[in-house]
Amino acid sequence: MIFADEQRSASDRGMHKMHDTDRTHMEAALDEARRAYELREVPIGAVVVRMGEIVGRGHNRRETWQDPTAHAEILAIRDACQRLGGWRLTECTLYVTIEPCPMCAGAIVLARIPRLVYGARDPKAGAVDSLFDLVRREELNHRVEVTEGVMKEECRATIQEFFRELRSQD
Repeated sequence: MIFADEQRSASDRGMHKMHDTDRTHMEAALDEARRAYELREVPIGAVVVRMGEIVGRGHNRRETWQDPTAHAEILAIRDACQRLGGWRLTECTLYVTIEPCPMCAGAIVLARIPRLVYGARDPKAGAVDSLFDLVRREELNHRVEVTEGVMKEECRATIQEFFRELRSQD
């Protein structure tokens, strides 16, 4: 019985360590979201992590660049691919503050990212859990492990504050 308790304890420590790591990287994604906020962009941020190191960063730049594809996830994936010298991100995790849209979910699958961690759901455009599930479809040649809700309240508050401020200026 002691062995089972020791094993459970080790498992709990592993889960706690993963949770701490996820929080640390989600903080970095929130920093990216704040950069978008400063640009008056919808505050969504993303980072790509490989072996504990951030290898890609991005935040929304649709308005700045007048580019509908300039989403945080796309920019973080592009940054990681350029830094790592290839389009397959098979040893990476993508952290993003808000659930990815269909375009970004598709890019995650195409980049072969094995794990996605996101903060808050997007009930109007989410393509992972809210409206669709594009990243875990059996028909696709790649499926993504998903962790939802890391720093959910902080992620949700950032985007809600942005839209509250935007509405007050109208």
